[in-house]
Amino acid sequence: MTRIAQSKKIRLLQMLTNFHIGGTERQVANLALGIDPSHFDLHLACLRHSGELLAELETLRAPRPEFRIGSLYSPRTFWQGLRLAHYVRRNLIQIVHSYGFYPNVFAVPIARLAGASIVVASIRNTCDLLTPMQRRLQKMVCRLADCVLVNAQAIRENLIEQGYDPNSIVVIRNGITFPKSAGKGRGSALRQELGLPLSARLVAVFSRLNRMKGVQYFLDAAIVLARRFPDVCFLVVGDGGSKKELEEHARRLGLGQRIVFTGFRGDVPDLLCEVAVSVLPSLSEGTSNTLLESMAAGIPVIATTVGGNPEVIQDGISGLLVPPRDSGALAAATARLLEDGDLALRLGRAGMRRVSELFSIEGSVHETEHLYQRLVEAKGHI
Repeated sequence: MTRIAQSKKIRLLQMLTNFHIGGTERQVANLALGIDPSHFDLHLACLRHSGELLAELETLRAPRPEFRIGSLYSPRTFWQGLRLAHYVRRNLIQIVHSYGFYPNVFAVPIARLAGASIVVASIRNTCDLLTPMQRRLQKMVCRLADCVLVNAQAIRENLIEQGYDPNSIVVIRNGITFPKSAGKGRGSALRQELGLPLSARLVAVFSRLNRMKGVQYFLDAAIVLARRFPDVCFLVVGDGGSKKELEEHARRLGLGQRIVFTGFRGDVPDLLCEVAVSVLPSLSEGTSNTLLESMAAGIPVIATTVGGNPEVIQDGISGLLVPPRDSGALAAATARLLEDGDLALRLGRAGMRRVSELFSIEGSVHETEHLYQRLVEAKGHI
């Protein structure tokens, strides 16, 4: 791909909540590491300067200012807003691009008042975890933005239904880096660490643990599968506020040692090398990085027909789709892959090809760079 041809750098500030591992945070980190430093002077701001991804960003020379706000209406937030406005003016920032509810609501109006030429907001889910008041507030703030960037056509359609201007919404798919084969020799050590039999086939969920991820339906499917397949064990990889509740639900179901809740793991590529089937049982979704990562690793995937999942998976071709909140359908689809090795292999290979063709980080970075370029040129600043 050719890079943007221009005579001077575009001064860009991206803002996210923190650098803990999550879909949005991972995407911003990948973009920050991939964006062309000869054409963009990047500033990577946050509301909390913490998280596992900071280690990956150490090689990046971009400033990382922190604006530690309190509640949206607190005096602390007001003063942090003044700091952000001063930062934008002092560094002659041309584009301010925020990701997620709190960065959007905090940064978009301040960037506009501070005189940033371009303001971009990002919404990367269907806002199901927001209150009605929060949805109204975000919609009002996004009217001040030049562009609302989303990562799935389903999110665009959802925002239009909420009353957003269709002409302001741009879709750029997530992009991921492809896994390396370095972890393929760690299988026995990983299984021993997690207390899993060496011969067990593993069915896994990789997800934050909150009520919209549908993991309870995965557990309900798991107990059905456990009775049918004695050699199958289950992994729930991730952390979140619902972890204890889900562990208790698994205990009540009687899954016992057949399931492991790993908590946060920094070695997901290694874990994927051990997985037979990857499941995403979400009730709401934008474009899931963990779904893309599973497909890129050649793992056959099952996901619910919500949000951007049907844009990622071609049902029966590059994975399987099931209705949300349907543990029976989830169990049946998983059993189908466990029983039919040829189908699982075929879907895994097709999924790998699909991600390579449509969801590379290089493609996502390229499209984002050109979005910035178009927005700046439309304002006549280059």
